[in-house]
Amino acid sequence: MTADKCAIDVEELRKAYGHVQALDGLNLQVKRGEVHGFLGPNGAGKSTTIRILLGLIRADAGRARVLGADPWEDAVRLHERLAYVPGDVDLWPSLTGGEAIDLLGRLRGGLDQSKRDELCERFDLDTRKKGRTYSKGNRQKVALVAALASDVELLLLDEPTAGLDPLMEAVFQDCIREAVGLGRTVLLSSHILDQVEVLADRISIIRDGQVVETGTLEELRHLTRTHVAVITGAPVESLAAIPGVHGLKREGGQVRFDVDGSAMGAVVRELGVLGVSGLTATPPTLEQILLRYYAGGAR
Repeated sequence: MTADKCAIDVEELRKAYGHVQALDGLNLQVKRGEVHGFLGPNGAGKSTTIRILLGLIRADAGRARVLGADPWEDAVRLHERLAYVPGDVDLWPSLTGGEAIDLLGRLRGGLDQSKRDELCERFDLDTRKKGRTYSKGNRQKVALVAALASDVELLLLDEPTAGLDPLMEAVFQDCIREAVGLGRTVLLSSHILDQVEVLADRISIIRDGQVVETGTLEELRHLTRTHVAVITGAPVESLAAIPGVHGLKREGGQVRFDVDGSAMGAVVRELGVLGVSGLTATPPTLEQILLRYYAGGAR
């Protein structure tokens, strides 16, 4: 991917904390103008990667480019072009929410005042209260408003909706879609898998400091099994003989089984021969895909 099409370009990134290898040759590319889901269990290396992209820590080895610049050497200039929202926001206790938003905006070269006010209304944020009085959810809202109202090219979001209720979660999703519509790029790390499934154009799965898989959700679904339920009166021994079909059993008038993505074509052809009166195929959810990787079952 060329530099002009790549907002984040990481090659063979390594970082150790003493004897703990946090990143072990991580490769990650995020296209400009996309929402890229960045997923993995606690301790996989997500936060370390984001801190390197922000220029907060220096990698031991490898190469990282953010918007074409080195995040360690060009951190000050880059922070005028990006916004970061962590999963646990700390605010200045004596500043009001509005003052904190304006201060964060000035650090990024200013923000759109009308957009700021619109976002405060949409997130139902009372900007007159002091930071020390805010709940966790309201602190997240302050950071989100400041980021989304800024004129930046890249949003780095690490569990950005922690503490928000479902209504505000829906507002967040709408705001991200609008940001992408304006040409912004989003790196989204979240444990709310429904959120990533809805928003992400592509997804990278990180485990033990390495990206083990990258692709669209549909591409990743081909790597794991689809559950199939068929209504047929015909014998189904021929289905059981197809490599990639698992757990075939008849339950009442239905035949149920799981099938690997690579075997789906053969299954469909065999079903056409058998003749069926009903068919339901349920692709794996993002949660099921991740559990397969987290459990160490995927290569």
